[in-house]
Amino acid sequence: MNASDPAAEALEIVELQTEDEFAAAYPVMHELRDHLNPDAYQRLLVRMREAGYKMFAAKRDGLMVALAGVGFGTNFYYGRYLWVYDLITTESERSHGYGKALLDHLEALAREQRCHTIALSSAMRRGDAHRFYEEKASYERTGYTFVKDLRSEAGD
Repeated sequence: MNASDPAAEALEIVELQTEDEFAAAYPVMHELRDHLNPDAYQRLLVRMREAGYKMFAAKRDGLMVALAGVGFGTNFYYGRYLWVYDLITTESERSHGYGKALLDHLEALAREQRCHTIALSSAMRRGDAHRFYEEKASYERTGYTFVKDLRSEAGD
């Protein structure tokens, strides 16, 4: 965080636990996942939490300014890992170090949980996010993620 930024001094990072906290997070998450309406967000969130999904908020003076959604796993190429599914700082609060603070918090959590790796995927069109990950957070771009959307084939 920018030490000269007064907003940085009032930052608190918390794991969201209650239905009210998750509902309050929707407007921030919607900035990243704008295809989700509140009902779809809640429905998917229930299923994701059952599978181990956790959400963390960076709060400044009690206001959510950034979110991270994560899960833990194990595979052959990462070993034990923490996967960052969602990372968003609300547009009006960007460039204050909140995303970096969340990633630092997640790194400490991953180390505590004996993870070997933190990984994430970022859409090709998000050039600003890529620069952030590489330049500010010291992440390495190692490959591409390929996706085939099966919903269109199933008529969904």
